[in-house]
Amino acid sequence: MRADRRSPWSDLMSSRELVRQTLEFATPPRVPRHIWTVPWTAQTYPDELATIQARYPDDITWAPAFLREPLKTVGDPYAVGASTEEWGCLFENRQRGIIGEVKAPLVETWDQADRVRIPAERLGVAVEQVNAFCRATDQFVLAGTGPRPFEQIQFIRGTENVFLDLAEGRAEFTALLDRLHQFYLAELDAWAQTEVDGIFFQDDWGSQKSLLISPKTWRRIFKPLYRDYVALAHSHSKKAFMHSDGNIEAIYPDLVEIGLDAINSQLFCMDIEDLGQQYAGKITFWGEIDRQGLLPSGSRAEISAAVTRVKDALYHRGGVIAQCDFGLGANPRNVTQVFETWEELFK
Repeated sequence: MRADRRSPWSDLMSSRELVRQTLEFATPPRVPRHIWTVPWTAQTYPDELATIQARYPDDITWAPAFLREPLKTVGDPYAVGASTEEWGCLFENRQRGIIGEVKAPLVETWDQADRVRIPAERLGVAVEQVNAFCRATDQFVLAGTGPRPFEQIQFIRGTENVFLDLAEGRAEFTALLDRLHQFYLAELDAWAQTEVDGIFFQDDWGSQKSLLISPKTWRRIFKPLYRDYVALAHSHSKKAFMHSDGNIEAIYPDLVEIGLDAINSQLFCMDIEDLGQQYAGKITFWGEIDRQGLLPSGSRAEISAAVTRVKDALYHRGGVIAQCDFGLGANPRNVTQVFETWEELFK
């Protein structure tokens, strides 16, 4: 156990087992904790963050991206200015501590398709280092990578172009998406050879009120990709975790159908009680508490009520992770209140 990271439940079981019981609806003694941060968090609230992490240590962690060769990137993506990521996409950033945006697509027209650089070095996972990291912690370890086909193809083509490509059914788009998908399968397979407990993938699919594309199109083009990722994870006895921002209620049944173990989504953009009635006990809700309104400006009473609402609606012999996003604009007092409330609910 982590002797330097105590909590009221520190002697009950390992964090790894706690998370597994949660994912398998085996009535764990409490919900696992997981705080998300960006460099902005430590830059803006170093003392508050340290206090929260000491009092409410994470049960889930990410394996560092141990690779045999360094990624071919330029600049610091969290610094003000420009940086180039490993696929060759140029990001511009105006806010220190967070990642910026792609303003000029790498492939504006299809005759520029050869500009896309497949980052093969990401396949060279240093297995021994990853395994040593996993063995040195009792936390549940997620792979240090996050495939995101929809987001990455937007970085490459630009969001407007991607929506046009989808509407027109462009063969070039289909070919590029398949190229990304095959790379991601190879990358996830490389991580699945290690001792991590789970793999992770992500794509932001929701607007504030609905899916960004029709559910029918999503099911035809993108659902098979995620089905492959989940199947690969399960074939290696790993759990599958996914993140998506926005209102994704329309595809929740699909995520359950493909066997996804845990989904991180913006619950407060959706009908939480309806999600619970339909999917509690079928998928684990990996957070979150409203980071658009409540975490920046909610009262302590409102935060407590929000956490209690999530627990009442979604908890079913497990199936809930106390994830909280301590990101840009969040009030550290409210982040603390999130974990205080979860603790009170399981006394």
